[in-house]
Amino acid sequence: MCELDQMPSLSDTIVIGKNPRKRDGKDMANILPNVTTVIWPISRMTFIEIVPTDDDEKVISFVRE
Repeated sequence: MCELDQMPSLSDTIVIGKNPRKRDGKDMANILPNVTTVIWPISRMTFIEIVPTDDDEKVISFVRE
């Protein structure tokens, strides 16, 4: 898991991520603990999962009275 500045476009060949970590917030075993930016080739990725931010999780619903 890491943070992206922008979504990769169809023409991109790499993904640049910041603050790589596991889902539980711990350091990844195959990356040194002091690494802050990683570059992965898209050809080595199976999928990219987008986790909603706090702003995206706000649900607006209508209540009938």
